[in-house]
Amino acid sequence: MADLKLKDVAKVYGGKVEVLKNIDLEITKGELVVFVGPSGCGKSTLLRMIAGLEKISSGTLEIDGMVVNDVPPSQRGIAMVFQSYALYPHMTVRDNMSFALKLAKKSKEEIEAAVGKAARILQLDPYLDRLPKELSGGQRQRVAIGRSIVRDPKVYLFDEPLSNLDAALRVATRIEIAKLKEQMPDSTMVYVTHDQVEAMTLASRIVVLANKGIAQVGTPLQLYERPENEFVAQFIGSPAMNLLPGEIVKTGPRTTVRLSGGGLAEADVPTTEKDRGLQVNVGVRPEDLIAAAAEEPALYEGTVDILEALGEVTVLYFVPEEGRDPVIAKLPGIHDNLRGNQVRLKAAPEKVQIFNNGRSLHYR
Repeated sequence: MADLKLKDVAKVYGGKVEVLKNIDLEITKGELVVFVGPSGCGKSTLLRMIAGLEKISSGTLEIDGMVVNDVPPSQRGIAMVFQSYALYPHMTVRDNMSFALKLAKKSKEEIEAAVGKAARILQLDPYLDRLPKELSGGQRQRVAIGRSIVRDPKVYLFDEPLSNLDAALRVATRIEIAKLKEQMPDSTMVYVTHDQVEAMTLASRIVVLANKGIAQVGTPLQLYERPENEFVAQFIGSPAMNLLPGEIVKTGPRTTVRLSGGGLAEADVPTTEKDRGLQVNVGVRPEDLIAAAAEEPALYEGTVDILEALGEVTVLYFVPEEGRDPVIAKLPGIHDNLRGNQVRLKAAPEKVQIFNNGRSLHYR
């Protein structure tokens, strides 16, 4: 398995349309790194550049210390699993998995050993003599993954491999990919998805792409608990983080912000006296808002406009201020009697973020 390094990588189409720029990223042996971002952010393009299916406009790509910009895809030591299974319909599972090895003139013994090992890892032993049409969607995707495993590549690339599956199969196959990574701890994997749950549950690190570049790189919990900017704060997590405008009125190791709606927010964000009066946005996740007692200061008070009773949680949407998104709270349990009521909310200081000009004050 291999280390992978991108240095100042860019992609420009036709000399005019800039898709990606200033991509600096190091992926170490054994990591499962997930690329996420909104549609059109370039995550699949970046993966295809690593694979050699798209030419790098500028910058360098290294695999195990070797620059591979001009190395053909077949010689980069990578294997790619696509969104479409792309299995040969007239071949059995065994033949689909062994086809690349036969083209490489591997011996019969080597092929049988490689296919047998991949089949055991992916629990495909009972299906080796079946045709693709006799398999479920999840089983077909496992065959596509098995076809990559038998090649023993340096780097595995996954391009939204679960997006064609229904919800139940997606969950089951996601769990299988997580188990696969556990069984292959030294394997280096790069995975593209638009699904936050896939990213948060599979990744050792997540790369959030936006505005032609990298918005933040970190572990799933780092991105969730300490987003560097408002984009990541609202992109990671569902429903998105609430952002409430206000002004810093007290500084120190713990900062107090008076919100435009009249509430007070305390945050474990260090500030200095020069920050007093700074116009900021306070960020708090819906699940971190809790009911405040009548005698307690409230971070937010509003009228519940829409209520979603989901059983384990109740999602409250408050009447929005003019020109702003509604505040959303996610309360544990059933609260189906709150629609139309005034509700007061607070949040623990360690759960509150503060942003100025789109950047978190944590990272100054």
